[in-house]
Amino acid sequence: QHTQLLLLVNCIPIKRGINSPCTISFFFFGINFNFLLCFRSRNDVQTCTSWNAPIIWEGMFNPSHYDQIHRNKGSSVALTVFAVGRLAFLNSSEQHFMSSLPVTYYVFTDSPELVPNINLAPNRHLKVIEVERHTRWQDISMMRMKAISDVIESDIRHHATHVFCFDVDQVFTGRFGPEALGDSVALLHAHYYHLPRMLFTYDRNPKSKAFMKTGDFYYHAAVFGGSWKSMKALTEACYRSIIADKENEVEALWHDESHLNRYFWLHKPSRVLSPEYCWDTSIGYRSDIQVYRLLWASKDYYNLRTS
Repeated sequence: QHTQLLLLVNCIPIKRGINSPCTISFFFFGINFNFLLCFRSRNDVQTCTSWNAPIIWEGMFNPSHYDQIHRNKGSSVALTVFAVGRLAFLNSSEQHFMSSLPVTYYVFTDSPELVPNINLAPNRHLKVIEVERHTRWQDISMMRMKAISDVIESDIRHHATHVFCFDVDQVFTGRFGPEALGDSVALLHAHYYHLPRMLFTYDRNPKSKAFMKTGDFYYHAAVFGGSWKSMKALTEACYRSIIADKENEVEALWHDESHLNRYFWLHKPSRVLSPEYCWDTSIGYRSDIQVYRLLWASKDYYNLRTS
């Protein structure tokens, strides 16, 4: 029981101030647990949201601390991805994704025979789930919400404490560890995190269920996650909104990403990941990005969005 309580303490942001400490010491049954989530270590970036959720950047946390806490807690992770023959993503995830925890990959594909064989470490498993073929990538993107919701209900909730959803056109290049786990986890979009809110590409069509006049941040649908219960609620809500739009012959501007941003506007994430957790190399170098944990392949993305 004490590990569950300790994790909650670690998620409470420390108010930044001249004399505010960076370390919380918590005593339980005579044991001293020190948590390192140092908001003052990164004065060059925003490290806390207006609703007191931490924004995770390099230098704010002790990696071994999170590894040990989640091992003791018995955390396990389901990674969902829609993929065909993407060996780079799966191989790199074996090297860098939650390497200290049990992980099960759920690979959704319309061609199960094309899923590559990879060498899995102990306590790592791969399940292949056949899904319907769609001609447009937009439909694949939007319908994944229904597929993920279904597999959470039928399988994941019995075997994993957390779920992470990834786009397949990515490669892990650094640690993506338990510091990223939370009840509800969103990712700051690499193209928009440093821009004024007026430039965020929310869906502005009032006829769409994804419509937003404004928001907190612009989140990237390439990575999102949380507890299985929170992810079940998220995927169900987004799917309902997508179906409602289809019935009204409306399609959100950026498909499931638009619906995801709307959901996180109404249901604030408890943890926000910095763009380190999904960086687009076409942007080039930025001094506030100190480590690249996951690289996103999107050569024409920015030109498409701004054309």
